[in-house]
Amino acid sequence: MTTGLRHRHTPFRLGHAGRCLALLACALLPACALNALDSAPSGPSEPWTPKTETAAAPASAPEPGAGRPDLRAARDFAVPASSEVPPVTPTPDISSTKAYDLAGLIDIAQTHNPATRIAWQSARQAALASGMVEATYLPLITANVIGGYQKFDNPLPLTIGNVSQISTSTQGISPQIALQWLVFDFGQRGAVHETTKHNATAANILFNGLHQKIIHDVTQAYFLYGAARGRVGIAEQTLANSRNILDAAEARLKNGRGNTVEEAQARQQLAQARFGLVQAQGAEGNAYQALLAAMGISPLTKIKVKVTGGRALPASIGAPTEKMIEAALVQRPDVLASLSAMKASRAGITAAEAGFMPKVYLGAIAAGGNSSLSASNLPNIAQISSASGVVVGASMPIFDGGLRAAQLRNAESLAAASEETFKRVRDDAAREIVVAANTLRSALASYTAATALAQAAQTTYDAAFSAYQAGVGNISVATEADSGLLTARQAQSDAHAASLVAAANLAFALGAMTSSDVASGLVAR
Repeated sequence: MTTGLRHRHTPFRLGHAGRCLALLACALLPACALNALDSAPSGPSEPWTPKTETAAAPASAPEPGAGRPDLRAARDFAVPASSEVPPVTPTPDISSTKAYDLAGLIDIAQTHNPATRIAWQSARQAALASGMVEATYLPLITANVIGGYQKFDNPLPLTIGNVSQISTSTQGISPQIALQWLVFDFGQRGAVHETTKHNATAANILFNGLHQKIIHDVTQAYFLYGAARGRVGIAEQTLANSRNILDAAEARLKNGRGNTVEEAQARQQLAQARFGLVQAQGAEGNAYQALLAAMGISPLTKIKVKVTGGRALPASIGAPTEKMIEAALVQRPDVLASLSAMKASRAGITAAEAGFMPKVYLGAIAAGGNSSLSASNLPNIAQISSASGVVVGASMPIFDGGLRAAQLRNAESLAAASEETFKRVRDDAAREIVVAANTLRSALASYTAATALAQAAQTTYDAAFSAYQAGVGNISVATEADSGLLTARQAQSDAHAASLVAAANLAFALGAMTSSDVASGLVAR
């Protein structure tokens, strides 16, 4: 450091104009903050419009009483379009020419569904949380470098020559290595580690459970899509039957055995059949989109679905036993995840209790220093030094305003709620199994009854059409038989699909919907 001449300066005084400017600036600061309200809607019933856009003024405003009531212009609550929103595109890596069976559709869903990646990241985050708690058992070693510069100006009581003050400066650099280690905390870290391990287990279980749900959802959507396609086939067959009736009516009219009323009834039946076909085709398109949604792929994706129908169904199934329910509960993901959450909450009580106990720390430091001192008109003084030390300390909070007591009560409350949640999840799971089994039995019984109804309706239609074609029947009986056959076939198709869906629901409720092989088995049996 060098010493120069120092001159006295007149202290800076804020004049009247400066004080006015300062007061004005202080007054404008709140106004600037309130200006932000201009970016919000002007009222609870007024649309928000960005500042970059200006609303177009109406060409002419109606005057009160000029031919119509004085109504305000319609409010437009549209938001400006954003070019940052990416467009919807078909899901890649899916063939548009290959026909996928149920196993192939499930494989696509497990690969492309965003929910699987979200659950995977959640499981990874839970695992990393456990690892971060493990890291607290190890010491923390840090490397620090501290550098600084200080300058002091001491005015002299008397000016000596041109010197009015003495200046002194100090500067130096000190590299350090420090160690901090929490040696003992009465099991608080252990309890927190146990909590994170249980949470990680729950996240892993839920990850597998999500895949089970995707398998179930795709299977259910597949069966419903197959039923929708079946209804289209039934509607097409009904349309063909209506054309046959119309042909017979036209032939009878041409031969002089019919009349125009019969022909009109036949044309009405044909129009009704066409309307039913259009409705069935629309329902098929909706079922296709529902299948894509269950798979988690883009609605613009074009995919061929190989539907396997005509699977023979059993007449009935037995009621689930207590052993069957118990075996299902020990492998249901929701039950096991809830159990892990309950264990984690219990460990939280232990961690909160350990907060009342002292903590023992160990610290160590090794440091070096290189400093220099310079004063006015004196040579510099340099110094190199080093230091090291080890300390052991204990920390014991005495008063915290009831914070730790509140944390303990909160942990106990969370544990009690988790226990009740586990009981509810367990009981709901058992109830779902019983309900799913009852639903499957009812669906199988409905399918048996619908099959008998379809067979009887087919016999009735064949007889009515043959009689009308032979000239001894009535057109009304034939059209009614055609409508009855349509209803019976649709009921049979719906009951068949409902039975397959109920079987998938029962497998899912039992925790057995674990792979695409299980789902494919529901189709192939």
